[in-house]
Amino acid sequence: MSGILDLLNSDIGKSLINGMSGHTGQSKSKTSNLLTMALPVLMQAMKRNASSSEGASGIMGALQKHDGSILDNLGGLFSGGNINAVSKDGGKILGHLLGNKQENIQNALSQTSGIDASSVGETLKVAAPILMGLLGKQQRQSNVISSSGLQDLLGGMIGNNAADQNQSFLESILDADGDGSVIDDIAGMVLGGNKSKSGLGGLLGGLFGKK
Repeated sequence: MSGILDLLNSDIGKSLINGMSGHTGQSKSKTSNLLTMALPVLMQAMKRNASSSEGASGIMGALQKHDGSILDNLGGLFSGGNINAVSKDGGKILGHLLGNKQENIQNALSQTSGIDASSVGETLKVAAPILMGLLGKQQRQSNVISSSGLQDLLGGMIGNNAADQNQSFLESILDADGDGSVIDDIAGMVLGGNKSKSGLGGLLGGLFGKK
């Protein structure tokens, strides 16, 4: 099973990085670093949503239209495709996944990546449908039809890939206090109420003046 960070190391990932770099006006290196941090966060948020029957049902329903075809021609998407429609779809996905913590998460990623929050937000909007496409493709290949199967699929896609790259950062931003609540942890970091001062927690605490 391919993990989400494997995507960035593939030809598809290079097209995504190059395309998003041109779309937002950010450097390729900064864009790559942002996506390396952001994709596991989005996937972990998706996994958390899938832990409830209602959330899992919503994701399974969304996967009916996210079949992976978006991955077939990312270069074309950025060079003349309907990027605005993809971004609009991504905005809806982020709303479901992150709720009212979306702005906090964007600010956290902005501070860490050195990319302005507006560009981070646009990157997340485009990345979200691509992630859904990747998940939809894997779901079809693995014939996943149950909520428990969806949880296993998401866990496998996050897998060890996230731990292999930027381990300290990803562990901190995904689950600083070990309770599985990625959204609350990231919000806590941004607001200075994080329970862990190591990794990203300590970094963001310093950036926001909360020691």
